[in-house]
Amino acid sequence: MRYEPHEYQTYATRFILSHPIAAVLLEMGLGKSVITLTALYDLCLDSFLIRKVLVIAPLRVARDTWPAEMRKWDHLDGLTYSVAVGTEAERKAALMQKASVYIINRENVDWLVNKSGLPFDFDMIVIDELSSFKSWQAKRFKSLLKVRPHVKRVVGLTGTPSSNGLMDLWAQFRLLDLGKRLGRYITHYRNTYFTPDKRNGEIVFSYKSLPAAEEQIYAQISDITISMKSCDYLKLPECVINAVPVYMNEQEQAVYDTFKEDMVAKIKGTEIDAANAAVLSGKLLQMANGAVYDEDKNSHYIHDRKLDALEDLMEGANGKPVLIAYWYQQDAERIKARFHVREIKTSKDIDDWNAGRISAAIIHPASAGHGLNLQSGGSTLIWFGLTWSLELYQQTNARLHRQGQKPRHHRPALQCELRGQRRENQKRQHGIGEVFRLPLRCLFQYGEGHGGRCLHLCVPRRH
Repeated sequence: MRYEPHEYQTYATRFILSHPIAAVLLEMGLGKSVITLTALYDLCLDSFLIRKVLVIAPLRVARDTWPAEMRKWDHLDGLTYSVAVGTEAERKAALMQKASVYIINRENVDWLVNKSGLPFDFDMIVIDELSSFKSWQAKRFKSLLKVRPHVKRVVGLTGTPSSNGLMDLWAQFRLLDLGKRLGRYITHYRNTYFTPDKRNGEIVFSYKSLPAAEEQIYAQISDITISMKSCDYLKLPECVINAVPVYMNEQEQAVYDTFKEDMVAKIKGTEIDAANAAVLSGKLLQMANGAVYDEDKNSHYIHDRKLDALEDLMEGANGKPVLIAYWYQQDAERIKARFHVREIKTSKDIDDWNAGRISAAIIHPASAGHGLNLQSGGSTLIWFGLTWSLELYQQTNARLHRQGQKPRHHRPALQCELRGQRRENQKRQHGIGEVFRLPLRCLFQYGEGHGGRCLHLCVPRRH
């Protein structure tokens, strides 16, 4: 395919070429991969400044997305690559092949640096999803930091650099510039820009940023950083939001309320308890979805309310492909038992989805959260269960809502209210610009309504 870059893509490529250290913070769908590959082609085959490049990415992105991007664009012809994933023998064989670009999954960074026995002789490192290196205590961070001084160029790519706050930025930029801008030590960074928030005596549980800390941090990293939002540069199909509340009956609601208040409840003779508030929140979400785990990881059925609503939504799609996001494995098993769906796991699954050979698929946000291109296969995403991670949530939504997504016919809102064995389907026609135009972060809402606990299935659709 012929590459005809947008103006912002040309600018980003030039930025990488002119900056040996580059943090490219582009929102999902802006084409970070092709931008970077265009720069790599120039560095490796035109200017000959770089000999070997190491690309570090999430497993599926390393295995599928980067090779697919290199095969897709005509202007990258001649740029050779080797994918180092799989067994240890397969990884070693891939790393010993002659190529310009070597692609490895982030889980194997520690193996590559400390255990492979191979020399780390890369001239340049590209870290796809730089935010996955935000933990300064992780092995992958420590291993990569060890070899970072031997690398001439480094590029960090992410659309969510600080999903949990400004504290996430330190480790990422420590890898990029070796601590030149935000300090070499996390203690210095905390003392400079933060103050203790929640604490118990000398034990600090969380920190809050000082006034003007955000502006000061941005000023420190501005010379090596570019940041762009999708809405400023792309004309994407409008994202239409449809919230479908689902209600439990009185008996199911009573179990939920009892567990919420007492942190213990009996379900068909089995006692379910929560040791603390964090466990309680997780189990309440499980109950909302229809089943809950006990301490032995056994699943206990409660209701099928969400499955019934999901059936209505799938029927309402009128044959159009739907992608269903789940969080708990028990939910996936219940969905598979009731519907003919296929889980997106392998490269073939991704290819079949994008080719339109799958009518209904399920996917876990942790495996789909970064880098996968699924926009060719459909335009409807149904969130069956909620994830606590804003980053994974936004990233999963962006698998469909990105460049290449074709406009779809707008369908009326479907609101399903279920009480006991009675099912009502109410169809309402809303004008464009009403309830559907909620911010993406409001896609999944959880709260109380109509005197009972509402369990919201959320269906983003494209106009």
